[in-house]
Amino acid sequence: MVVPDVPANTADTPIGRAAEAAIGVRGSAERALWPRPQRCRIMTMANQKGGVGKTTTAVNLAASLSQHGSRVLVVDLDPQGNASTALDVEHHVGMQSVYNALVEERPLSEVITAVAGMPGLFCAPATIDLAGAEIELVPMVARESRLSRAIDQLDVSSLDYVLIDCPPSLGLLTVNALVAAEEVLIPIQCEYYALEGLEQLLRTVELVRGHLNGRLRISTILLTMYDGRTRLATQVAEDVRAHFGDVVLQTIIPRSVRVSEAPSYGQTVITYDPSSSGAVAYAEAARELAYRSVTA
Repeated sequence: MVVPDVPANTADTPIGRAAEAAIGVRGSAERALWPRPQRCRIMTMANQKGGVGKTTTAVNLAASLSQHGSRVLVVDLDPQGNASTALDVEHHVGMQSVYNALVEERPLSEVITAVAGMPGLFCAPATIDLAGAEIELVPMVARESRLSRAIDQLDVSSLDYVLIDCPPSLGLLTVNALVAAEEVLIPIQCEYYALEGLEQLLRTVELVRGHLNGRLRISTILLTMYDGRTRLATQVAEDVRAHFGDVVLQTIIPRSVRVSEAPSYGQTVITYDPSSSGAVAYAEAARELAYRSVTA
């Protein structure tokens, strides 16, 4: 068993971090400001396996970053619109959404909505119309670059992060997200099946980098849904760290009922229950991501 060193800062303990997270949604004077990147970081949350925490990761990282001084845009590229739901942004049929920016080339600025109660957090919502976009994009010129062009036309100088939430597939929507981004964040569920499809995702990233977006790189891997009671979860975490090294965040997201409950109230877990284990873990992951931006 590894005994951790006692931190020099007594506030830097699990209890201290939980207390910090618990006051995180109160007055801004009580929240520490984290480093902001020198320029906007465009990150795609990708993993073709469903249920690994892509949407949960996108909205909770975004919420936590915005609470600590960053300006964040979440682009919901999943036809299910779960990120829009979690941020309590309207996304009913017929309203302007990412679909209009991709298929009709509407300016992305026209579909972006500020998230209520979360200063500095914005969302480009998804509607069910996106489900047909995969087919509608097929005959279009430069179909893989539609989202990239939409973001290029957007003034991102006032933003620190653009987080793109992908559908659970490697279709045209996900390819658009990979072409538009500079970084890929891969959430990996701490279960065996989560590793099976990883090779295909890595191959897709390599193909996109080789043919469509030479800037693309896998910058971050986040271990999610960790159950410390099982030996398998520990083994998966060790295998991922051994293979990917420093790309893997030190923070691990545990299984948490609160994380699952929060979207049903139109909230992220960061605001729904800031002292829960899931909120504390996502706040720590966001903090780690912010401090990595200093050297990125």
